[in-house]
Amino acid sequence: MKNKFLKAVFVIALGGALVTSCKPKSSGDAVSGDAAQKAYVAPGKYDEFYNFVSGGFSGQLSVYGLPSGRLFRVIPVFSVDPEKGWGYSEETKPMLNTSQGFVPWDDLHHTEMSQTNGEIDGRWVFGNANNTPRIARIDLKTFKTAEIIELPNSGGNHSSPFITENTEYVVAGTRFSVPADYSNGDVPINTYKENFKGHISFVKVGKEGEMDLAFQIVTPGVNFDLSHAGKGKSHGWFFFSCYNTEQANTLLEVNASQKDKDFIMAVNWKKAEEYIKAGKGKKQSVKYAHNTWDEKTHTSKSEIKTEVLVLDSAELKDICYMIPCPKSPHGCDVDPSGEFIVGSGKLAALIPVFSFDKMQSAIAKKQFEGNYGGIPVIKYEAALHGEVQKP
Repeated sequence: MKNKFLKAVFVIALGGALVTSCKPKSSGDAVSGDAAQKAYVAPGKYDEFYNFVSGGFSGQLSVYGLPSGRLFRVIPVFSVDPEKGWGYSEETKPMLNTSQGFVPWDDLHHTEMSQTNGEIDGRWVFGNANNTPRIARIDLKTFKTAEIIELPNSGGNHSSPFITENTEYVVAGTRFSVPADYSNGDVPINTYKENFKGHISFVKVGKEGEMDLAFQIVTPGVNFDLSHAGKGKSHGWFFFSCYNTEQANTLLEVNASQKDKDFIMAVNWKKAEEYIKAGKGKKQSVKYAHNTWDEKTHTSKSEIKTEVLVLDSAELKDICYMIPCPKSPHGCDVDPSGEFIVGSGKLAALIPVFSFDKMQSAIAKKQFEGNYGGIPVIKYEAALHGEVQKP
């Protein structure tokens, strides 16, 4: 009997030692651990931050609380949502109308929040439709999609949406240049350089958030990617990364990566506004949908518009400037002061940082190395502040 008791005690002690030895070092209790306590938000309490997350191929927008990580809401935007009836009910179907008819799916790729004086103000979230080019505005009073506007003259809407310092505009660039809607689009692909054009869209945002396609700028046929507006001293400018300046149309992995430098395109949208007021814009025939939701009646409507105002960057020489940027840039950012513009070359081994003051000086002194499709090209060194080597 005594031996059986000792064996039992030994087995229990050995089991406890094994459990203890298997426990990870420095692990705390899942509930009382310091990390869990920092992230815990009690029911009825508010998170400190809200994270608005693009849903990608779902076409929707998710809202998470931070630090809790709680999912508060999935907001239907560009795709049908059976749970909420979005795109199924007669009241919501017009929100998914386009110039091509009813489109029940899209890829919501990027989000951007409204700003005042360059700081997020929490009024609206804007999201892009990557497939059928559109921009949506989500009202943060209701956490519902309030408006969707289609973008003509655009082949993909990855370069979108980007907000100016006081939400004067939400801006988008065509990912792939295409023949303009107002031109003869039935052209062979090997005439890319002659017939394919880029368009930058400036969508005016009203006091209540209402969107209006104010104007577009037509550019040479390149691919536009991530962009940011100027801030502070560079307010009134926009900076777009662009690639495939080779204007290749076959074997893009090879043929669109031939040059050592592509461009950051600097756009003086304040100057563009002056040209609009002076009557320099040309009205072009297009077709695009503008869809709005009425929160009072819980109904939506879709209006097809047939005209857009276009400025030509080749004719108006001082609204766009190209800054050489290594190599195949897919991103561009501006520091909080507005002085430094950073380009991100996808195939480059360095990150160039450009100076807004030096860019302005180079423009004043006409320090150009020629032009690209009629747009002046600023000398690289003339605008360069420095390079981050092997980041």
